[in-house]
Amino acid sequence: MDLKTEMKIPADFPFGSSSTASPSDYRQVAHTPITTGTSVIGIKFDKGVMLASDMLGSYGSLAKFRMIERLVEVNKQIVIGAGGDYADFQFLRDIIKQKVTDETCLDDGFMLKPRSLHSWVTRFLYNRRNRFDPLWTNFVVAGMQDGEPFLGVVDKLGKAYENECVGTGLGNHIAIPYLRYALDKKPNLTEQEAREAIVKSLQSLFYRDARAFDKYQLATITADGVKIENGLTLETDWSMADLSSGAD
Repeated sequence: MDLKTEMKIPADFPFGSSSTASPSDYRQVAHTPITTGTSVIGIKFDKGVMLASDMLGSYGSLAKFRMIERLVEVNKQIVIGAGGDYADFQFLRDIIKQKVTDETCLDDGFMLKPRSLHSWVTRFLYNRRNRFDPLWTNFVVAGMQDGEPFLGVVDKLGKAYENECVGTGLGNHIAIPYLRYALDKKPNLTEQEAREAIVKSLQSLFYRDARAFDKYQLATITADGVKIENGLTLETDWSMADLSSGAD
């Protein structure tokens, strides 16, 4: 869709009965997501940030695409993840990649930083929301800035915040309490402890979220750079299902 296209509103809007506008005077926008991904969760640890998401693309209620990547390396110090409409994520991902390419071509010694990207994504999504043409996607930006970990969320309406642990979708309700519990017990987690908390949260989501999957991505961002592991598999145990079936 052409971002420069403007909506034409007739002078007597909203009195549709007397409007002389033709169908070509309006532009069609997406009313609902089509192929979607579920939760993205993240947590800070003593030397960086960790993000995770499953790799399922749901076509409505059909688990259609089994190995899509919803965590993407932006540069050597940033990873961005998304939950929601996958096409909208691809659209914004390509714009961000072009921004990174343009900055690289300038060769001025500067690199896009996570806080700057988080602010830019906030402004972009808020602008689309105000044009009544939102992206149906929530974004998580994680990275290292000036030696400190950064972790922030931007939802599809342009609302943004930063925190020690974050989640989108059902992850905001199911995973966040466990991640906060882990941080309350030990505010300065090691990388291994952060990984264990993330995996435990993903297991909880897989048991309870009908759109979740047992294959997942795990991104680790430290001062040494970005590492993304794809196609990892959760260890699950469904023996408890008999206890929650509702059968007599």
